[in-house]
Parts: sequence; C-alpha cells; structure tokens
Amino acid sequence: MATAKEDVGDDTLDELFKDKARIEELSSDEEEVFKRGNSDAAEVYGPPFPGKNQLKPRRKLEYLPPWLQEASINLFHDDLETTTSEAQQKTTAECLPFLTGEETQGLELNSHGLPHLRRRKHADFLRGTFNKLPAPYQVVDASRPWLFYWTLGGLSFLGEEVTQYRERLIETVRPLQNPTGGFGGGHGQYSHCACTYATVLALAAVGGLEMVDRKAMWHWLGQVKQADGGFRMAVGAEEDIRGAYCAMTVITLLGLPLELPAEAPARKAGLETFTDRLGEWVGRCQTYEGGIAGAPTNEAHGAYAFCALACLSIVDAPHKSIPKYLDVQALASCLTSLQTMPEGGFAGRTNKLVDACYSHWVGGCWALLQAAVTGGGTKVARTEDLWSREGLIRYLLCCCQQPGKKGGMRDKPSTRPDGYHTCYSLAGLSAAQNHYNYDITGEAVDKESGRLTAAFNWKAERPTAEEMKVLRFDEEDLVGFVHPVFVLPMGVIEATRRQFAENML
Repeated sequence: MATAKEDVGDDTLDELFKDKARIEELSSDEEEVFKRGNSDAAEVYGPPFPGKNQLKPRRKLEYLPPWLQEASINLFHDDLETTTSEAQQKTTAECLPFLTGEETQGLELNSHGLPHLRRRKHADFLRGTFNKLPAPYQVVDASRPWLFYWTLGGLSFLGEEVTQYRERLIETVRPLQNPTGGFGGGHGQYSHCACTYATVLALAAVGGLEMVDRKAMWHWLGQVKQADGGFRMAVGAEEDIRGAYCAMTVITLLGLPLELPAEAPARKAGLETFTDRLGEWVGRCQTYEGGIAGAPTNEAHGAYAFCALACLSIVDAPHKSIPKYLDVQALASCLTSLQTMPEGGFAGRTNKLVDACYSHWVGGCWALLQAAVTGGGTKVARTEDLWSREGLIRYLLCCCQQPGKKGGMRDKPSTRPDGYHTCYSLAGLSAAQNHYNYDITGEAVDKESGRLTAAFNWKAERPTAEEMKVLRFDEEDLVGFVHPVFVLPMGVIEATRRQFAENML
C-alpha cells in the first residue's frame, strides 16, 4: 500500500527534495487562459506565486462574515514586530484572497459562492496512496500504518466503499504484528501504541479486525501501563497522553478485558485495571493556561487536548469523567483562543499559525466538551457554540483544497496536499457541519463483561437546511458522520462493537 502515483508532468518527491524551488502545474483550464493571451491573465487561479498580487482580482463575494470585513481586520494592530507576528501577517495575506472570494483557484462554486467540496478529486488523491511510493517516503517507514489509516479513513468519510481493500490490507499489516502483541510501524520494528492504534483503525474500516491477536495485544498493553496511571508509547519509550488515548481506544474497540494481565509491571504498585489512576494522570497534564500537555509539566497542545478528552470519554460518560478530572472552563477558554482570525481554522498552540489538521485535533474537541457541559442529549444551538463552525468550514473549503487534477487537502494555500491533512481536514469538516450528541441513557460499563461501553453511546444528526444556508455549504459539500471519539464512520464503530460484544478472550 503506497502513495500517490505521479501523473505525467507532475513533480515527484525526488525532484522536490533536490530543488526547493516551487513550480505549480497549471490545470487544463489555466493552460487555456494562457493560450488565449495576456488579456485574460487575471483569470489565472492557483496557489500564490511571485507577482500574483499585481493581477486584478477575479471577483469579490457579496456577503462576507463580520471577521472578514475590512473594519474588523484593521481593528487591532501589533506595533511590536517579531518573527511570530511577521509569519502571521504573511499567512493572513496569503489566505485572505481565498476567504473573500477574490481568488477561487478555478474551483466549482456552491450556491453561496464558496468552493464545492471536491469529493471525487479528493477520493482519487487518497486512492493514489495505494500505488508505488517514491523513494523519499522511506523516511516514514516507521509510520506505514498511518498511511493506511489516513487513506482508508479519508475515503470512508467521503462515503467511499473501502472493504475491497480488506485482504490487501490484512496481508500488508500481518508482518507488522509482533508475536508479543501490538503492531510496529514497519517490518521488524517494535510494537508502538501509535502504530497499533492506526493499524486497528485501518483494519476496522475494512472489516478486518479478526486478524488481530487480541490475547497477545492484551498482554503487550499490560507492559506499557504505568504505575502512575499513564501509558508508555512502547516498552521503555516515553509516557504521554497519546499513549493513554491510543491504548484505551485499542482496548475498547477490540473488547479486551479491563483487568491487567498478571505479569503487568503496574500490578506491583497495586494497580488492577487499565483505568486505575488513569483519570488522575490525565488531569495532571492540564497546564496553567487550561490546555493539555503531552505529559505533566509540558507545553499545552491542541492535539493533546483531543487525546485527553477522548480518553476520558472512553473511561466514562463525558459529563462525568471530563469535569471530574479537568477544569472544563479553563480548557474551553484555551481552545477557543486557538481558532485563528481572520483565517477561521485552528492552530495547534498559542501564537502558532493556522493548520488544517487541527480542524480535527481542536475542532473535534467541541462535541466532547459540549457533552461534558450539557450532560448529553441536548443539541446546542448554533449561536451558543464557543467556536465558529462557519469560520472553519470557510477555511477548509476556500483555502485547503488543492486545485487542478490532483485533488487532496493541504495545511494552507502555499503548501502541498497529503493524506494526513486530507483525512483530518475531512474529519474537521464533519465536526463543523454535523451535530454529535451523547446519549446519557446508555450504559458506561457492560454489566456482564465489565467492558467499557461509554464511547459507543454517541448519536449523530445532520444539519438542517437552514443551518447549511447559514454555514454556507450545500448538500454535496456535506461530509459523513465521523465518530467523535474513535475518528471512524459511525457505522464502522457500531459494527466493531457488535463483532466483539460476545467474543470474550
């Protein structure tokens, strides 16, 4: 399983590594513009290139949200120029033409004047990942399972059928499964929580989880459980919040026993289950600014906030577990500050630039926080959101879609698309477009088996026609339901739950 097969004339990764100069390929429409002559030069679309600011803007949207109007943009000025402020000014200048409609990249527009979601092109881009990888991809040899998950996850979010890849995926990841349990990132590599998580999600997407050695997995996870309640990423590796989320996801999806194996080192400290001291350890990762760090005393990061919230939403119902271990008000305040303006997307840390991948890592936090505050079962009105759904949707549709024949989604207009940003941009778009509510009537623990079931109690609801109008996207721009904890389609998660409901170790 590999990544995009180059079209004739496309830049290969080998060429990009050799030459940092960035030359953008013209789409067929753009080639026609140049054939017609310089009088049509103002119609050239695509990522910015030197001198493009001298071209006449193609158009301007009749409606602009308040944060994109000139009065708002010019309201505040930072007199102290730093490397950070200069980078932000450059990013804002780069994104504004796309956000205001002056630059459309030649993309087909929806009924609100914003680009349609390029479903077919994005699906084609992701499917290209199954072709031969160019040589520079050897640097991600330890992360091969992530390529599988980003591709299959992204395709499934677009409503594409992926079960035809089942046998191919199973044969690809079989050598990555170690006899002692878990999956490594490549052939002959130690088992790792992140790679195990990505492999399990990819296998779940295609209905191939029966190939996992669940008993060995249970024993291996017992080796990475720590006496303080957290999890290491691998035996002898770092302990951080990713390990906690990845481990608890695998335990829950595979229906593994909560009891620690007899030989688990954490038993010597008096721990008996995988959840012992876990909530307390997650709580110690919250920083002075309200965000969540990778480990106690570290810097807060948006992606770690999602890991913490999702982990606690597995341990118990979110309205019980999250307020118990975290300062919800402080966390919400921190996360709202990560939505950048005027871009509308999210940054990963304080004073960092907008990046489409945080559409999921931060955008995906809001359903979990909403459930923590409301107790679930209550759909929060659009005007009550602490974040701008409209802003995120506009950023993803206007700034993050690659034009031309390639498709795929990208960090921001000046960058290239990849599977990682495509997958998490689509997940973030789903979070902004749809409603996710926690059903408080569901059980958090199965009474017979003792397994954790809280994370299976989520319900999804499509936006109304009026909401789509307000958020300025059409039916064909709508992304499918993505589970707020496990980041796979809701139907896949339900099928996985049923598969292991009666299948005890």
